[in-house]
This record gives sequence, structure tokens and C-alpha cells, in this order.
Amino acid sequence: MADDGTPFEFSTAFAEGQPTTVRVLLEPTAADPSPMGNMDAAVDVLEALSRRHHLPLDRFEAVRDLFLPSDPQGHFSLWLSLVFRKDAPPAVKVYLNPEVRGEAEAPLLVSEGLARLGYGAGHATIVEHARRRGDGLDHYSFFALDLNDSPSARVKVYLSHRDATADDAARAAVGARGVSGDSVRDFCVMSSGGAGPYTERPLVSSYTFLPGDVDRPRGYSLYMPVRTYVNDDVEARERVLAVLDHHRMDPAPFENALAAVSRRPLADGVGLIAHVSLRAGVPRPGVTVYLSSEAYAKASPRVATLVS
Repeated sequence: MADDGTPFEFSTAFAEGQPTTVRVLLEPTAADPSPMGNMDAAVDVLEALSRRHHLPLDRFEAVRDLFLPSDPQGHFSLWLSLVFRKDAPPAVKVYLNPEVRGEAEAPLLVSEGLARLGYGAGHATIVEHARRRGDGLDHYSFFALDLNDSPSARVKVYLSHRDATADDAARAAVGARGVSGDSVRDFCVMSSGGAGPYTERPLVSSYTFLPGDVDRPRGYSLYMPVRTYVNDDVEARERVLAVLDHHRMDPAPFENALAAVSRRPLADGVGLIAHVSLRAGVPRPGVTVYLSSEAYAKASPRVATLVS
């Protein structure tokens, strides 16, 4: 999950005029880890959470046979996200692997998963805007579900874009209703220091479908692997602060979260600040910052000439 193999990652989500949200993404693992063992362990944890917190699993069950096969492939099968908001019980989100049956089967799994959940026509929109480049450059990364019955319960589809540019991200963004491609392009430049192509770690897009969406999502997020495009975490922090300032958000919660997880000077490594994302459209536009615990290892700073 994390660069150093840590099976969890923290993130803090910011929105103008709203309390900060704290999230923990985790991968339950078996005592004797294996693809099947880890999948079974994650299902056990999910079912225990459902019993304890009365989580509705109907949408998960609707796609379970697609994404949890008897011979799982890929680097994971099921991840869980715990979402903590002030004065609210924890929310739970599941991440499923579209490539769990192999990369070639991923488009079929995503298309059928969306269809079973009432968003079948939306797959064509994703293909048109985010899988247009061919040559395997754009591939499905995650299929995610909010486990609640609220009107804002989401279905999300994530794609990774190898060797993409800020213009590619802008074209992907306008697939979502009401989202500005220009704002996403500007975010890419501000968070990475350039317009690409981003030839190291890929950009990641996500499309958010909400009840009532038929053929087009209403939300879009762009995830920049900022750790790859800076020399150290001092520079990564500066990039995040610039993004927060541009979007008129108080930097104090980010600074507090960074201080809480950091056990070293920011100049001594790179990767503590792993990703920064721009959330556009509905239901909750804003900025999210992803933080590594570096529980197992840290990456050394890059040479000062690598990123200009």
C-alpha cells in the first residue's frame, strides 16, 4: 500500500468552511499472508465492522462475485477506508481491484460493476475521457463503494495514467458534469512544478457517481504523486501549502497532521507527503493530502538538481 510496504496510509481532507476529515486506508492481512488469505482476512474485518456499526453491505454484495474471485491476482483484493468526521460515527469505504482477474478483464469488471449498481451508461463516459490514449497508458486502479444509505453514498472508479500531461488530466476531468479542466490543469502544474509529461509515478483520476447519475459522473478528483516530483518533503510541504492557499483553505490542519506523523526533519527524506489531490464537483470539493507513516523505511532526499 505505502512505498515502504506499510499496510495503512493516513489522509486529511480539507474543504472550505468545513471541518477537516481524517481517513485511514488499510489492508487487513492474514497471519500467513497470501492473495487469498489477505482477501479472506479483509472480508472478515468488513463483516465484523458491518455487525458492529450496522453497515449496509447490499452494494458490496451486488459486485462481490466480480471482484472477489477464487484465485485473486494483482497486488491486492480488498482494502478498507475508515473516515472520521467531527460529531459523526466513523464511515467505511471499500476499495476493490479491477485487475483482480488480470489486467485484460478490468474493463469488463468495471463496466459490469457500474451496470449492477445503476450506472452502466457511465462507463462510456469514462472510456471517452480517461482511456482515450491507447497503448495501455490508462488503466483501472480501484473500484470503490461508500457503505452507507445516504443520498451522498458514492461509487468511484479510479484510473492510473502513465506518462500523462496536465492537458491529459484536464481532458479526463471534463468527463464529470460541471468540472473545469482548467482548474485541474492548474492544480497539476502547481502541485508538481510543471505540466508534464509525468514519466515517473502516474497521475490518478477518480470519477464519482451519486444516486441520480445515469450516464455521467458528478465528481472528479486528480491525485498527484507529489513525492515523485520534489527533492524532499520540505519542497512537498511548500507545494501543498501553495495549493491550499490557492483554494483559500486554512493551512493549520495540514501542518498539525504533518507534525503528528513526522518523526524526522522534512529535509532528511522524501515520501512523507505521498499524494495531494484536488476534489472537483460534488459532493465535497476541496483538497486531500496523503501522509505516509514511514513505519518500515524512509526514502532519502533526491539530489537538488533532479527537480528544478
